[in-house]
Amino acid sequence: MELEIKRDGDEYVLNGQKWWTTNAVGAAQRWLELMCARAEDRVAFGEKLSKKTSVQHEIARCRCDIEQARLLVLQAADVMNKQGVKAAMPYISMVKIVGPQMAQNVAERAMQVFGGMGVWQDTMIPDVFTHARFCRIADGPDEVHMSQLAKLTIHDLIR
Repeated sequence: MELEIKRDGDEYVLNGQKWWTTNAVGAAQRWLELMCARAEDRVAFGEKLSKKTSVQHEIARCRCDIEQARLLVLQAADVMNKQGVKAAMPYISMVKIVGPQMAQNVAERAMQVFGGMGVWQDTMIPDVFTHARFCRIADGPDEVHMSQLAKLTIHDLIR
């Protein structure tokens, strides 16, 4: 089966299905784009933010985190489509742990790059941060998903 990926605004549609975690990936990707634009436009202490090593490192971390989460979502979708939900359970747990945490981290880094403007409701960064934090609780706390993943992992590796 082929994996078809389409973009719908800030969300990704995988084989016709929207995954709630793709919203986290899409939002984080958008904030990375805005962070890069802000870093290129904003001058602090006579130098563009994009020239500051600390800002470069934050942008690099965001890009790595987003890509890792995106690939994990794609893997979960692929396994689910080819082998069913039961086979995809470890990946689904991983996505539920990694996706919202990644979005929260990217939003927090965006707040830093945007400075005071990053905490205003005008930028939507606080909304992304709050939504990501909410997702880490609403679908079960991270600890529940980590316990589930550990049980599945132990079962898979010792049989």
